[in-house]
Amino acid sequence: MNEVITIGIADAAIARQPCILVTYALGSCVGVCLYEKKRRIGGMVHILLPSRAAAVNQDNAFKFADSGVKKLLDGMLCRGAERQSIIAKIAGGAEMFQQETLNSQIGKRNVAAVKAVLRELRIPLAAEHTGSNFGRTIWLSCQDGSLKVRTVNNGIQVI
Repeated sequence: MNEVITIGIADAAIARQPCILVTYALGSCVGVCLYEKKRRIGGMVHILLPSRAAAVNQDNAFKFADSGVKKLLDGMLCRGAERQSIIAKIAGGAEMFQQETLNSQIGKRNVAAVKAVLRELRIPLAAEHTGSNFGRTIWLSCQDGSLKVRTVNNGIQVI
């Protein structure tokens, strides 16, 4: 049986096959998954906010897109992942409330920040399941890099 590792909000984990990484209840948050196929190393971070710069409490790097993705990548490289073989898959970034203004749209801002960091790090975005107005739970298989996305009312999709 595969070990399942749960990632909480503003947290991250790295594992090898046959582990499965899971995070629950992604609303406006974004689950960022990095996968290195050759060594079958997977990493997941549950991003809460786009930028560390504007935050009062900056203690937890995994809370922010601009620092969390970089810290996750560093951890994977320390565990032997080959930099040029890493891909990304992301899910989440929903707009959960109708009253959100153009300035608040935290889900869209989180997705944009994650994509900007991935571009900066030159990590290809292989797949995404983002936006809309519903929550998601995701499972990353360290065996094959598949990302299972379960939505509240829209079933399961594998990306």
